Amino acid sequence: MAAVQRLSDRFCQVLLKTNWGASTALAHKSNRQSRNYFTYSREPAQPLPREPKVVTPEEAVKCIKSNDTVFLSGAASTPIELAAVMTDFAKGNNLKNIQVCHMHTEGPAPYTDPECEGIFRSCSFFMAANVRKAVAEGRSDAVPIFLSEIPLLFERKIFRPNVSIVQVSPPDEHGFCSLGTSVDCVRAAIANSEIVIGHVNEHMPRTFGDALVHQSHFDYVVPINRPLPAHGGGAPHENEKKIGQLIASNLIDDGATLQMGIGSLPDAVLTNLTDHKDLGIHSEMFSGGVIELVRRGCITNNKKPLSTGKIVSSFLIGPPELYDFVDNNPFLEMRVVNYTNSTAIIAQHPKMTAINSAIEVDLTGQVCSDSIGTRMFSGFGGQVDFIRGAAEGLDGKGKPIIALQSVNAKTGDSKIVPMLKPGAGVVTSRAHVHYVVTENGIASLFGKTLRQRAHALINVAHPSHREALEKAAFERLKCMPAP
Repeated sequence: MAAVQRLSDRFCQVLLKTNWGASTALAHKSNRQSRNYFTYSREPAQPLPREPKVVTPEEAVKCIKSNDTVFLSGAASTPIELAAVMTDFAKGNNLKNIQVCHMHTEGPAPYTDPECEGIFRSCSFFMAANVRKAVAEGRSDAVPIFLSEIPLLFERKIFRPNVSIVQVSPPDEHGFCSLGTSVDCVRAAIANSEIVIGHVNEHMPRTFGDALVHQSHFDYVVPINRPLPAHGGGAPHENEKKIGQLIASNLIDDGATLQMGIGSLPDAVLTNLTDHKDLGIHSEMFSGGVIELVRRGCITNNKKPLSTGKIVSSFLIGPPELYDFVDNNPFLEMRVVNYTNSTAIIAQHPKMTAINSAIEVDLTGQVCSDSIGTRMFSGFGGQVDFIRGAAEGLDGKGKPIIALQSVNAKTGDSKIVPMLKPGAGVVTSRAHVHYVVTENGIASLFGKTLRQRAHALINVAHPSHREALEKAAFERLKCMPAP
């Protein structure tokens, strides 16, 4: 309660500094008509004459009712504590049929537990490990969708959040909070929600671009201070190091704009770029590995025609060093995901180099990256957005790359396969893929026939699987693979 009082005092101080006293603020109402201020503006950065109510987590979730749709922000911005309190509240008050929609979330997802069936049903726009079991057992849903199109779900009223729960930084002296590590589809959800609950966390880094949201767009704010979930920082495996060396030495030029995710494989690529110059970052997310390249002057963003001199991203999750790096850093611009992942925007960047991973690739170049057979594993994410955007590069120098180890580290099975597993989804079509890279080399597929593709992919497969793959290719194509 002391934390609630401190935050309440801070909000009051901000209101006084901005000359928004109680006499000009709209009275807060607990019913959903309180959000009719969107009559004046749906733009979350527009200051409005109303103030949020500072409450405890238990008080905040009382606005949730049966048959509601609740949106949760994701990745490092997942409101973990509020999700748990929401679950307890719904169970204790016999609520039913609540849809919880979100992208990849961190921490436990108690609303997907078997005992919550009939109370909650989760719907993922990109799946994380915490919901895979529930989806596999039919208790939760997944939406196959390009990352760039997720905001349209809210704009077109396909999903209509009654309540959005998002995590933000404390307000500045002008009353502006920052969405920090997750702008992505959060901004669209806020603008299309009836009620918005803000989890205010002093550990949330303050970022700019589309990240700024005025406090007046929150109905309730809940102070919970805790470190953000951390990912990455592990050393790459030997095979990942080889892949990183191959990509950095052969496919990334000086002045290139990069897109890549997080994890040891992207870090293996970044580690090998210390002699490169004038690199840029335009990516839905990026890894902690960029920090050293910025310090060395390798990443300058000076060749980018859009947001020149700035890293552009949409959401972040990584080690604590990454959060420290982005906090209050004007070198970074956080944008909505329908901007960062727009193929028209991506294609304008010089030497756009998109590096994405896969679960398996068949001998014609079809890429599965969201499922293992029929079992859903993740989602489309931004892979197709960036693979296509790089291919359409206006300078003709873009490089769409799929990078993966040649075998499954646990089973030893080949990831280059004759045919995708039954039920496996094709995320990236065979026509999209230009390069496939494993620790054994680079397969260039653009403009190749099916037998040439098979030949190139067999040559980057693990040596112990090549003979079987060659036989399977002959059975499928009725001719031998050839260069």
